[in-house]
Parts: sequence; C-alpha cells; structure tokens
Amino acid sequence: MDANVLARIQFAMTVGFHFLFPPLTIGLAWILVIVEAIGWKKKDETYAVIGKFFGKILALIFAIGVATGIVMEFQFGTNWSEYSKFVGDIFGAPLAAEGVFAFFLESTFLGLYIFGRERVSKGVHWFSIFMVAVGSTISAFWILVANSWQQTPAGYVLRNGRAELTDFWGAVFNPSTMPRFFHTMDAALIAGAFLVAGIAAYLILKKKETATSKKALKTAVIFGLIVALLEVFPFGDWHSKQVAKTQPEKFAAQQGLYTTQSNAPLELFGIPNSEAHELKMNFGIPGLLSLMTYGDANASIKGLNEFPKEEQPPVFLPFASYHLMVLLGVLFILVMAVSAFYLRKNKLYEKNFLLKLLIWAIPFPLIACQFGWIAAEVGRQPWIVYKLMKTSEAASQNVAAGEILFSIILFGLIYIFLGSIFVYLLVRKIKSGPEPVNTREVHV
Repeated sequence: MDANVLARIQFAMTVGFHFLFPPLTIGLAWILVIVEAIGWKKKDETYAVIGKFFGKILALIFAIGVATGIVMEFQFGTNWSEYSKFVGDIFGAPLAAEGVFAFFLESTFLGLYIFGRERVSKGVHWFSIFMVAVGSTISAFWILVANSWQQTPAGYVLRNGRAELTDFWGAVFNPSTMPRFFHTMDAALIAGAFLVAGIAAYLILKKKETATSKKALKTAVIFGLIVALLEVFPFGDWHSKQVAKTQPEKFAAQQGLYTTQSNAPLELFGIPNSEAHELKMNFGIPGLLSLMTYGDANASIKGLNEFPKEEQPPVFLPFASYHLMVLLGVLFILVMAVSAFYLRKNKLYEKNFLLKLLIWAIPFPLIACQFGWIAAEVGRQPWIVYKLMKTSEAASQNVAAGEILFSIILFGLIYIFLGSIFVYLLVRKIKSGPEPVNTREVHV
C-alpha cells in the first residue's frame, strides 16, 4: 500500500482515538463548575459528593487523553515532514501556546481540585475546577486555531517555498476559527451532559445513593437541553454558513450538491453516486438549503461542477458523516427535551425506559464528534492546507510504507490496551457509586 495512504490512516486512527477524550474532559469540567458552585452557594453536601465522584472520573479521562495526545505531534516530524517544513512557522505557534499556557494550567489545577478538597477554602476549591475548565477550553481553542488555519489560511506570506507568519492575530482569528471553536466546544458540553446523565441514570436504576444521583441527573438534563439546542442555533448554523462562504467545495460535498442550483434543496436523505454525479434515492425540501444559507430560497449555491475535478473532495464520506451528525444532534435535543418534560413533572426518576435510554446514549455525542471531524477533514481534501498544499505533497519522502504499517499495528495494540484499561476503570468506578452524603436531610 502507498506510504501516503498509510500515513493518512495512521493519523486518522490516532486523532480519532484521542478525540474521544477532550470533549468529555471539557464538558465534564464545566458541569463540575456548575455543580460545585451550587453546592457552595446552597451549602448542600450532596453537590460536594457529586463533585468528588465525577472529579475522579474527570481525572481518569484527562490522564488517558494526555497519553493519547502525545503521539499525534510526533507524526508531524515523522510521517508529515514536508507539511511541517511548509507550515512549521505558523502551525508551531498555536501548538506551543496550547502546551505552555493551557496544558499546565489544566493539569495543575486538576491536582488542586482532586486533592485540595477539605484542605483549601470552598472558594479556592471552586476556583480550581473553574481553572481546569478554562484550561481545557483554552487548550481546545489553540488546537482548533491550528486546524482552522489549515481550512482557511490567513496572516501569512509564501516565501522560499514556505508559508511564513506575517500577522499572528490574523492567523489565529482566521475566517473559520470562531465558528469552529463554538461549534466544537458546544459539542463537548453535550458529551459531558450525556456522560453525567447516563451515569446518574444507571445509579438511580441500581438504587445507589439515589438522592445524590437524582440531583446529578437533574443538573445534566437541564444543562444538556440548553447546549443541545445551542448546537443547532446559533453555532451549527453559523459554522455551516461559514463553510458555504469559505470552502464551497466542502459545502457542496456535505450537502450532496453535484450541480449548481438556485432554490437548492436541503437533502434529508440520499446515496451519493459520483459516477452519475447525482444523489440516488434522495429526499429533500426544495429551497430550504438556499434559504438557510443565504436567507433567500431562490439563492444559487455552487455545486461540485463549478470546480476542477482534481480539486473536488470525495462526496460519500462528507455527505454521510455530515447528515449522521445532524441526525444525532436532533436526537440529543429530543432525548433531553423528553427528559426535561418528565423532570418537570417529577416523573423522570420513575421512567425506567428513559433512564436506560440515557445510559445507552452516553457514547453517541462522541460518535457525533467523530462524524463532524470526518465531514470537516475529508471534505477538505485534496488539500491539507486549503488551496496551498495538497495532502499528496505533504508526506515524508523517506519513510517506507512498511515502517508506517508496523507503527499502525503497534499503535493499534497500544490503543486497544489503553481503551480496555479506561473502560475497566470507568466501569469499576461507576459501579462503586458515590460515597454517602454526610448530612441528615437532602432535598431533591
């Protein structure tokens, strides 16, 4: 197999596995900020127990996330040396900022949060988890800056065969940074909400520290409904319009638009057929895509036919991934809305079917994140840096296919081991449940 293809497979595998953990870290950290604030304000020991229980889960997720993230950066110097030469002046800055400012901030305060309870004041303890959440958010921001620059490069000049930085803030706040940041951040908050809701639902069904679990579930459902709605509007809408404006080929692939159309339909279902340049078995709403994108149902949207064949992205993966991501987003709203409805009626804790659904739904926000990543990265092809460098030009010239294949097998085995350890420790922690509340009266 071609070394370039193997290098892409390896990077996709390592990034995909690592990307399971940052969304959970970010989402869970911000939920704990809320939980600790409520407990501090109300002087309710139940919320401290929730914080202690989920804080240990946060530490586990963070540790595995760090271990899996280190591998990715080494690949830039091994498998993607041509890319590193081309963008090193720009790409290195946000990665360095992420490591220096965000990672150490996050890890230092996480230690204070886990081990400082009862040793520091309530205010300092709350501030520690707040800084963990801020640190994880800053970390995500700088990573997304680097990736967004690849999507919509800005603040650079081409000199001596390299992209050299001329405007740091122009590169940081390139056209896709903020829409991608808010869209991705909100997806992380959804992942955190479903993690807490699912674990709390399991504890309620198992009748373990029910009063504590009910408050955790209530917090997660209210928070989850809010962030699930925000993911559609404004964040999803904003990001989609940005892609339509700055990367029309990707937008056309994601929407299954082979030919330029006015009154373009929003396709709800279809099977891309690139040979025939059309969607088979498609079902859509006429004019809705034009209306949602430009505010005019008769607006024209570019199709793939407007671009040279060698610059057109593949259609099936971006189209399928994008639509599955959107479908899951709608599902998240429905699940949280129904849960909130029964919560308001004080019947949620008795709805065993819904509680079981929340348990099974735990991984689905992570799956949605993976679909979003695939839609974004495959939709960018054939470019590794949009309109500047093709992926086929970016791979190292002196790394043999056999060497990459060996590393893929090795990483695969390591990830199976890490994933198994993570699931084992997580399940064991969940089954043990939170500790008893040190108070006589607990209000749910």
